[in-house]
Amino acid sequence: MSKQIPLAPGLFTWPADEPALLGGRCASCGHVAFPVGKYCLACGHADVAAIELPRRGRLWTFTTQQFRPPAPPYAGADSPETFMPYGVGYVELPGACKVESRLTEADPAALSIGQEMELVVVPFGTAPDGNQTVTFAFRPV
Repeated sequence: MSKQIPLAPGLFTWPADEPALLGGRCASCGHVAFPVGKYCLACGHADVAAIELPRRGRLWTFTTQQFRPPAPPYAGADSPETFMPYGVGYVELPGACKVESRLTEADPAALSIGQEMELVVVPFGTAPDGNQTVTFAFRPV
């Protein structure tokens, strides 16, 4: 029986009814970044603690991915023939940081700067062991 596994470890809480992205907060300067890194991007200190980021934020900017990214590294379950465009954007999470993310909406007419967005987990592909990979995305609220 296959299960859902994150595309990459340490990006978001999973499994979870209300998944959250895992960011890092520097103990020295307070800078928050996603994903969690070993060193602070702002001051270089190594005292970075993993934190759950807010699940909701505002769409800061967006575009639509109109062609299938090159593989590798792209590991989606689609092929060049079955690829469907998808939205990509930056979501500003209050009190935290901006996160680049896939969006569940690809129609530019359905998206607007400042729109409230919410984190969700979506299917992505299949791992070599047959399990379904999932990744994070933001959807309009």
